[in-house]
Amino acid sequence: QVQFVESGGGQVQPGGSLRLSCAASGMIFSAYDMAWYRQPPGKERDWVAQVTSAGAIQYVDSVKGRFTISRDNTKNTLYLQMNTLKPEDTAVYYCNRIPAIGGWSNYWGQGTQVTVSS
Repeated sequence: QVQFVESGGGQVQPGGSLRLSCAASGMIFSAYDMAWYRQPPGKERDWVAQVTSAGAIQYVDSVKGRFTISRDNTKNTLYLQMNTLKPEDTAVYYCNRIPAIGGWSNYWGQGTQVTVSS
């Protein structure tokens, strides 16, 4: 059974930093393109950043230059370094493969809450 466990969230002031982690199990982690997603309060879940199995990286425009996605295949873990956080980054952050379709839509974890507020 595939499982994702996100951690590292918290409450920070604008301009602060957080590092999120996502521990994956039940899958051959290194074989999959992986992504971070986020769901702001009252809104749909959206894609934030992705890293392919080959290491190619993409970001949504709103986080470019502030967020850095990485993966450690030896630890089956996905990371998201978030710097210069803004109030609009407030959301629950999730990881999953990309695309998270078919059976993978059943594997969403609990997510980790990020709140950016002064």
